[in-house]
Amino acid sequence: MARGFESKDVEFQQAEAERMRKAARAPALTPEQRAVQARRTTIELALARKRAELTSARTDAHRRTLAAAIDALEQELTRLS
Repeated sequence: MARGFESKDVEFQQAEAERMRKAARAPALTPEQRAVQARRTTIELALARKRAELTSARTDAHRRTLAAAIDALEQELTRLS
């Protein structure tokens, strides 16, 4: 059993090393670029959450509200692009 954990740890270390190599090659972002990127990520997560909520919405009013929120988030995401 310990052997399985060891191989997973090695796999994690290799993946982490690859991630660090990619991060080192990426150009440094300005504070403004980081803020835009963070805002885009936040909007994308909110959009995913609203779409998931829409699939389980039971009333028409709730569906309309969620659809309006999705539209607004998509527009904001378009403005950031």
